[in-house]
Amino acid sequence: MQSTVDLPRPGKLAALLRLTRWREHVPFTIPLTIVGGLLAAEPAALAVDPRLLAVLAGNVLAMSFAFMLNDIEDAPDDALDAAKKAHNVISSGLLSRREGQVVTAATCFAAFLLFAAAGAFTLLLGAVMLILCYLYSAHPFRFKARPLTDVVSHALMLSGLIIATGFFAYGREPGAVWLVIAAASLFSAYGQFYNQVADFEVDQQAGLNNTAGLLGKGLTAILGHASIALALLFMVAAILQGLFPVWLGTILLLSVFTCLLFAWEMDMRGNLAQDGGNMQRPGLIVANLAALTWLASNLNWLTIL
Repeated sequence: MQSTVDLPRPGKLAALLRLTRWREHVPFTIPLTIVGGLLAAEPAALAVDPRLLAVLAGNVLAMSFAFMLNDIEDAPDDALDAAKKAHNVISSGLLSRREGQVVTAATCFAAFLLFAAAGAFTLLLGAVMLILCYLYSAHPFRFKARPLTDVVSHALMLSGLIIATGFFAYGREPGAVWLVIAAASLFSAYGQFYNQVADFEVDQQAGLNNTAGLLGKGLTAILGHASIALALLFMVAAILQGLFPVWLGTILLLSVFTCLLFAWEMDMRGNLAQDGGNMQRPGLIVANLAALTWLASNLNWLTIL
């Protein structure tokens, strides 16, 4: 007869950190915010200042707020699936719903204060982002459970507005920068389509009436591929507009080549990748290397010959 040993449950602080699901959003929040700020600062020959740090911290907390609220609201549905239940600290009982709500509200308020520190335009866009984060998951609004609205709100709050908050901390006339904002939003739309296809069966059991539920898995997957293709076209157009320094292309090529040397099997959520999802992690690695190198150059920490 085999004996079982109960593993110690994580402490409250560890559970709260898990509730933020920071591993799933920090990798894209950092490069999007940095690129947004640099797209405004570089043409004006400005070095970024603490405003960018405030926006970055605000965006990280705003994304944490979105993911925390999502897990709180989804806890009853996630309890129906063993894997999701283990992933959700509310469903698994590591935190009570009340504990999660209190910390989630505090996170939202802290993000709002940080946006305010970066200026009026960033505060306005940040407030819109926080409102969308709330409407996306909270009952009775549940944008995530409404066809098309789920994709549009996801694309804006998890990409487009992140770049915009960074840009408007320094600039007022985005011009061709809208191409980059559109490209980032389309990449985010792809992520939403990908997740809905991956979660299709569980979402159907939970009665979630999202875009995939309306269109079916096949058409949703096609829309995901179309979003990637259109995003790449917008990025090419942005590059041709001269929005990025030419030398950044060398960094991108070297990063892509290095990532291709390794095998990638998991998607951003840590699940076994399907239908191209194995490119999510290396893509974010490349984006972070490019953004951080550009930032180092702007701050004169790195001299590009």
